Amino acid sequence: MTDRDTIAAIATAAGAGGVGIVRLSGPRARAIGEAVTARALRPRHAHHARFLDAAGEAIDDGIALYFAAPASYTGEDVVELQGHGGTAVLQVLLARCRELGARLARPGEFSERAFLEGRLDLAQAEAVADLVAAGDARAARAARRALDGEFSQRVEAIAAELLAIRVHVEAAIDFADEPLDTLGGAALRARLAATGDALDALLARAEHGRRLRDGLHAVIVGPPNAGKSSLLNALAGSDRAIVTDIAGTTRDLLHEVVRIDGVELSLVDTAGLRDGGDAIEREGMRRAHAELQRADLAIIVLDARDPAGGRTAVADAIAGVPQRVWVHNKADLLAAGEPASPAGNDGAPDATPGASDEPPLRLSALSGVGLDALHARLKALAAGDDIGEGTGAFTARSRHVDTLRQAAVELAAARAQLSHESLDLAAEALRAAHDALGEITGRVRADDLLGHIFSSFCVGK
Repeated sequence: MTDRDTIAAIATAAGAGGVGIVRLSGPRARAIGEAVTARALRPRHAHHARFLDAAGEAIDDGIALYFAAPASYTGEDVVELQGHGGTAVLQVLLARCRELGARLARPGEFSERAFLEGRLDLAQAEAVADLVAAGDARAARAARRALDGEFSQRVEAIAAELLAIRVHVEAAIDFADEPLDTLGGAALRARLAATGDALDALLARAEHGRRLRDGLHAVIVGPPNAGKSSLLNALAGSDRAIVTDIAGTTRDLLHEVVRIDGVELSLVDTAGLRDGGDAIEREGMRRAHAELQRADLAIIVLDARDPAGGRTAVADAIAGVPQRVWVHNKADLLAAGEPASPAGNDGAPDATPGASDEPPLRLSALSGVGLDALHARLKALAAGDDIGEGTGAFTARSRHVDTLRQAAVELAAARAQLSHESLDLAAEALRAAHDALGEITGRVRADDLLGHIFSSFCVGK
């Protein structure tokens, strides 16, 4: 730690404010803080002082705080100079710290040092950025739980169990002539199955945490002229998409982030799906299919006057999407008492091709009738009603979900090899699963992964 540079950065948001903070971390932090304030700094005491330039003239006045290593955020000596929140005065104060030997911190470098000093594991460090970026109270609470180590503790518990099972398997390799059941094979298989169940449960919670952090990625899809762009405009509350009566108006993907009662959705309007079309329209449809490959949710928009006529065009495209909401739009164009589907009932089996899908919603994107019901359903899907607040939701990232999936694949392979008493292969699969979990907390890590993660942080954090 003593060989590191001392870093400095403005730790408060850009713009004018009541208070602005310049933060220092590293072996020269205390010396620089004392040079700026012209007074000795005691650990964990608030010192009112003037902040001075090289000529002894006052830059500002405020509070200086000194946190001695290792009892600080980064695990190094840390000094915070808290002055007035004007951009100009903070820049002058930062320049003075740099004159005294500090260098400008990289994005996320304070949190990176906290990780390297063992103050935070990697998942907790990422939760710091998630807490800063939280868009609503639920996401903030979930990020706080991750920062407190709830996610990490669950990962470490499963990793410890995998390690213990691996030790048992490798010990059994030395007795290859003995049947595994005589060496506790039945108990070992049961223990591995229980660990698999725990990993599956953690993966479900991580998926929920990813939705809390990133929002739900929803793709609006359907045949031409079903009212997809009108629905996007209605959900966004503004005329984001061009709407005409001409089929094929939408040629490219249109992205819009919306909030529904505090729940974030990333909406994508797509070209209408049909056979034929010119070269540009066909490219738009190709992009629509590609977008559906990574969608969490498909909002399928059909014309309420003939929903069966558009189902065939979208059936193949939405096959791999995990969640779907069926919308029968243009209900305002139905004559009084006219049914919305050939069966005369929106909830009839022939109204939706997926048996597990909920009944379609009848609405009018143009008039707004029925949008409240769509809001409620989208909110329920985005919030993940299967995992409520009381169960301790925590934020997670796509890399965490992908890594947990990889660990689950390796654990399944270990169970298969163990059933055939291929102990060497089972031990190797257990090692791979254990290492995958280690990538989440940083127990097993690559330097390029650290660089990618911390570069996304704000400067000063």
